[in-house]
Amino acid sequence: MRAKGEAFRTIWQKPGDSSIVQIIDQRMLPHEYVIRDLKTWQDGAHAISAMLVRGAPLIGATAAWSLYLAAAAGRDAGNANRELQLAAEKLRNTRPTAINLGWAIDRVLAVAAKCNEQQLVTTLENEARVICDEDIEISKGIGRHGLTLLEEISRRKAGGTVNVLTHCNAGSLATINWGTATAPIYFAHQRGISIHVWVDETRPRNQGSQLTAWELAENGVPHTVIVDNAGGHLMQHAMVDICIMGTDRTTRSGDVANKIGTYLKALAARDNNVPFYVALPSTTIDWTISNGIRDIPIEERDPQEVSHVYGLAGSGTESVQTIASGTSVSNYAFDVTPARLVTGLITECGICEASEAGLARLFPERAVRK
Repeated sequence: MRAKGEAFRTIWQKPGDSSIVQIIDQRMLPHEYVIRDLKTWQDGAHAISAMLVRGAPLIGATAAWSLYLAAAAGRDAGNANRELQLAAEKLRNTRPTAINLGWAIDRVLAVAAKCNEQQLVTTLENEARVICDEDIEISKGIGRHGLTLLEEISRRKAGGTVNVLTHCNAGSLATINWGTATAPIYFAHQRGISIHVWVDETRPRNQGSQLTAWELAENGVPHTVIVDNAGGHLMQHAMVDICIMGTDRTTRSGDVANKIGTYLKALAARDNNVPFYVALPSTTIDWTISNGIRDIPIEERDPQEVSHVYGLAGSGTESVQTIASGTSVSNYAFDVTPARLVTGLITECGICEASEAGLARLFPERAVRK
């Protein structure tokens, strides 16, 4: 996938200075393409919590690179392991819903425990690179398996346009490249399948209108931005062939946590017999819990994300308040879609039903033994 006409990754080491990690500041998109430097693990923690980076896989990768920065800073101060543990503790609390955050931290700490302090920085640098490389291959696997669903719809429509509805951003910007929900779309587009994407704006942070639409445009994929509440209307009028969503955490039973509003799309899809699929890397499966509604922590964010909107104003960008001062605001960032509403899960290892048995079939080595 490409951005600004060039192949890209969402996180990388600065050319010529491997002590600095660079990211795209997603808060500035689609109006400005800004690269930010992460020079310390604190910079990485801020990038996660303030949503310069978004999407469970990218959040995990950013945590891994932040631990590398922590080890490097600690080495220079003579306390690499202590700095690493401090950074891990602080990073773990930046975004509670995305399971990749804890997964990446635990993976890096496990690697760190097996090497001596002299090897620590180089070892963690290599591990962060491996995590990113693996994520790209995982996204490609999701793309290949999800493509079969879009090919079947295209055949059924005799080559007519396949209309996909998605919510939030589960694209290249949420991963290292290719994305999860968008990977099958990109594969289909490159295969020459006529495809069109209905892009939910995804209030309050507008990840759909500001991120998904931007990257689809960068890659020439036809798309239309819609308000979040339009999806049900489109489904009622047979204007949606399939819904494909991403996820920040999926239980072993197939319950799915995704950006707030996903549950309502699943209800509309069920009522209108529209297939509702969730594309997920295996790294977002939480094998320790079964009941997503009860056990997945739901992040509550700054009310200002609801009370204000960001966009172009004249020659620059600014944030504008849209509600009366003093108005009470609630800002739940995620909701949980029960497995019973999910047609299937698209993973790098194949497609399965949204159930414990389905996931165990694809990932027997991770399944919970009873």
